[in-house]
Amino acid sequence: MTDDETSAETLEAIKARNAKVEADKAWETSWTRRIIIAVCTYLTVALYLTLLGVQSAWLHALVPPVGYLLSTLTLPVCKRLWIEKCYNARSRKENTG
Repeated sequence: MTDDETSAETLEAIKARNAKVEADKAWETSWTRRIIIAVCTYLTVALYLTLLGVQSAWLHALVPPVGYLLSTLTLPVCKRLWIEKCYNARSRKENTG
């Protein structure tokens, strides 16, 4: 096998890995994933509260999935602030001293 063939195979392997990473990232940030998690959470909590005999269990079960969805909306803002205030500050400090 020549160096060119090895380089081409390595490049293809890197491209395949990058495509998988991009697909995983797209799934992690997708609304489809968020909705599936929220619905599963709602059903699980609703069934549990019903088994406990809680009145309006199906209404009370809305609290956890709504909280989850709200947290997914605020996390990008928190992440951006953390990167700006903490991560970049730490990087600047390490580079200067």
